[in-house]
Amino acid sequence: MKTYDLYKLLKEELKNGSSDLVTRRSGQVIRERIERDIQKEGERTVAALDFSAIGIIDYSCADEIIAKLISRLLSGEYGDKYIMLTGLNENQKENIEVALERKDLAVMAETREGSRLLLGNLNNYLKETLSFIEKNKRVTAKDFSDVMKLEANTSGTRLLNLHKKRLVKRTDEIRDGLRVWVYVRL
Repeated sequence: MKTYDLYKLLKEELKNGSSDLVTRRSGQVIRERIERDIQKEGERTVAALDFSAIGIIDYSCADEIIAKLISRLLSGEYGDKYIMLTGLNENQKENIEVALERKDLAVMAETREGSRLLLGNLNNYLKETLSFIEKNKRVTAKDFSDVMKLEANTSGTRLLNLHKKRLVKRTDEIRDGLRVWVYVRL
C-alpha cells in the first residue's frame, strides 16, 4: 500500500497555508498531482489517500478529486491499481459520499478511529459479498459459494464484479494443481 498524505500534497501544490480542500480548481490541482504519482506505481498497488491532517473537504473538491479518480480508475486509465481513503472524519465522509453517490461510484474507506466502510453506491448483493470478504480477508468463489449456498457461477460473478469496481484485489494461486482466483480485501 502506498499512502498519499493529502495535507502534504496540499502544501506542496497550493502553498496557501490551508488544511482545507475547497473549490473545484484546488481539487483539480491535487487530483492531477495524485494521478501523476499513481502512474509511477507498480501494478496492483493500493493508493491510500490519507485525510488525517485535512480539515474539511467540500462537495466540489470531493467530486473533482475522489469521484474523478474513481471514475478514471474504473475506466482503466491507471492500470491494475486500487484507491482507498483513510483517516476520514464524519464531515469529510459525508461530502465524499454525496459526490460518489451522484455518479453511482463506490470506494473503500477507513475512519480516523480505524473502522472500515464502503462509501458510495453498491447493490445489496454486492454489499453482502464485500462484507464477507472484509470479514474473511481472502476468499475464493468456492469458499463463498459453500458458505452462502450459491451456485458457483453466481459467487464467481459477484466476486469478479467487486474486483472490476476495484473494491477488492484479485490474485491467483495454485491449489491442488489448479489455478484459483483469490479475492482479497484492500
